Amino acid sequence: MVKTKRQYVCQECGSTSPKWQGKCPDCGHWNTFAEEKVAQNRNGGQTLTGSADQVSRITEIDISDDHRFATHIAEFDLVLGGGVVQGSVVLIGGDPGIGKSTLMLQVIDRLGSVVGPVLYVSGEESSKQVRIRADRLDAVGENLYLLCETNLEEILHHIEQLKPKVVVLDSIQTIYLPSIESAPGSISQVRECAARVTQLAKTKNVSAFLVGHVTKDGAIAGPRALEHIVDTVLYFEGERHQTYRILRAVKNRFGSTNEIGIFEMQEKGLIEVKNPSELFLAERPAGVSGSVVVCSIEGTRPLLVELQALVTPANYGMPQRVSTGIEVRRVALLLAVLEKRSGMHLGTQDVFVNVAGGIHLDEPAVDLGVAAANLLCTFRKGSAAP
Repeated sequence: MVKTKRQYVCQECGSTSPKWQGKCPDCGHWNTFAEEKVAQNRNGGQTLTGSADQVSRITEIDISDDHRFATHIAEFDLVLGGGVVQGSVVLIGGDPGIGKSTLMLQVIDRLGSVVGPVLYVSGEESSKQVRIRADRLDAVGENLYLLCETNLEEILHHIEQLKPKVVVLDSIQTIYLPSIESAPGSISQVRECAARVTQLAKTKNVSAFLVGHVTKDGAIAGPRALEHIVDTVLYFEGERHQTYRILRAVKNRFGSTNEIGIFEMQEKGLIEVKNPSELFLAERPAGVSGSVVVCSIEGTRPLLVELQALVTPANYGMPQRVSTGIEVRRVALLLAVLEKRSGMHLGTQDVFVNVAGGIHLDEPAVDLGVAAANLLCTFRKGSAAP
């Protein structure tokens, strides 16, 4: 028997409350609580696995079958840890227009040639629009099936009939369950739809990709629980006005989260970058002070990237410390060390630090490059090339 319950849900963090509140007590945002209706089953909900599994020794579980699918897109497989794990659920997020749908269409087309039938579900485009994009990307394999639908019940019905090995839902914010009386993209809809897709993946051994939107803060839109439900969380990053894109994993149950994949956006779609260092240094100007090349280890490979620094007098009030690609507190600490140990007077200077290429550097080894770039920009004129 189903009982309907009304509650208020924060649209930022997913916190629930029996009554409306002006400020969320968990995330601190204002005017984010919205009323939603939740259907509850008095007889209890379904389990995640959907089947009465038996207790068994871990050594008796058969894992002899090949449990990964290689997409033959080396950068993508590298980030996932060697390929797509059967029955896994992968969430990929990124800014609008960054190329998430392009990447997923290329990936699922490659998988179709390896594993058999695959299904691409679009909730944002029509069939003709997807076909036009597929023609441009040369992603029109015989095993690739297309469905334009937003009702999850209908989508699950088609999956039961087609029995694909891999499914892409583009995007999870447009999919809805009719049993939940809230708009598509709401906290309840996103959470329950993701849970149903995860249940399908685990019971039918179907690999699923969920494309997600991101908020203005860069986080994937929807409840935080969404990232806990899925097996892998990927972020697709890059400057929209540049051609290169970076794929990184922030959660991966089946591989490392230290690897990154680098792609270049071209007319025919996303192309793997075999030598990222050459790409990042291709536009580095010669004979410019404040520019140094630093080496950072990303996963299992070293990357050479350009680090830029600019030091100018603070003629407009309080000195600024602006950093892109490196945490601004690290930059402030390094500037304090330079001022204390080298005699530099930076208290009246604006300091700007930038990592070219959109790379975010966390490795302590680049601290020397930050210090060297500021020293060279302050005391030298001419090239800072190593």
